[in-house]
Amino acid sequence: MSHEAPKNIAETIITHMERVRPIEVVSGSEHPDSTGPYIIAAPDGMRLHDLTKQHREGVEALKPLQRTGHAVLEDLDSLIAWTNRFKSEATVLFGQIHPTPKLTAVIDYHGEGPSRIDPTEGDPTASYARHTGLYTFPVSEEWRRWTAISGQPLTKDQFGEFIEENAKDFLDPTPALLNGLTDASEAWERCMTEIAAKVQGRFGQYAALAQLSRNFQVYETGQLQISTNRDTGETHVQFLDEHRGPDGAPLRLPNLFMIAIPVFEEGALYRLAVRFRYRKAGAEVKFFATLYNPEAALRDAAREALATAQEKTGVPLMIGKPEIGAR
Repeated sequence: MSHEAPKNIAETIITHMERVRPIEVVSGSEHPDSTGPYIIAAPDGMRLHDLTKQHREGVEALKPLQRTGHAVLEDLDSLIAWTNRFKSEATVLFGQIHPTPKLTAVIDYHGEGPSRIDPTEGDPTASYARHTGLYTFPVSEEWRRWTAISGQPLTKDQFGEFIEENAKDFLDPTPALLNGLTDASEAWERCMTEIAAKVQGRFGQYAALAQLSRNFQVYETGQLQISTNRDTGETHVQFLDEHRGPDGAPLRLPNLFMIAIPVFEEGALYRLAVRFRYRKAGAEVKFFATLYNPEAALRDAAREALATAQEKTGVPLMIGKPEIGAR
């Protein structure tokens, strides 16, 4: 008398099914990496089972069939290196300047050329763009500090403390800027000269500005001005308030100074003009330091960084957001 080893329930079911009728694969590739439909037929009286989803999950259990994922890079060099590691002929860079400068690399973007629709295979150039990298340009600490106080009223002490704490950001104007010369040799000098002409101002030095914040005193004198229109005979009476220094001479203050700060972290320095003014209300004086056209510096810094990325990766650069793969 022979004794068979005991079988578990699964083995018993398989043995019984084989005696009744073997299970038949109706649709399915013999290739282990195939992702096509996988359908089996059970014995008579039993329904078809579509195991396509389970089959694909099994195929991808140890190795994905497609590269996917969204990388977030911390600096521009890393985004460039990441793009060069995975790029193909379909890879595209998408740059955004406003409202937040950022750069997105879409590795598996749609292929180049018109869409070609095949009834069975579809469009061979189409892609889901599921493999992307993103770098969001972080503005520098200096940029955050200056934009925070730009145009805001500051007391004499607040203004003095700010310029002393940020003394490293100041640039003393060159002789051409100090004297208002129009034949400046450097391009940036010509640009600053044009700014001074537009706002009818003149540049001051850091030392003078620091001294001003320590010893600023304003005396206000009232003057009466009477003017008569000879044609109509109308007379206009106007009181003029004139600010004078302790010595009685009219105050003549620079209304521009210059700083050099990075727009982005670890980025190049950009020269910026800062408008300076003060306002007296009773016994209190408020100081204002306002960045002149900071949007232009932000735009130029972003475009320069985007151009660097395009040059070092050799892939197309578009300004905007991709219709697919965007985050």
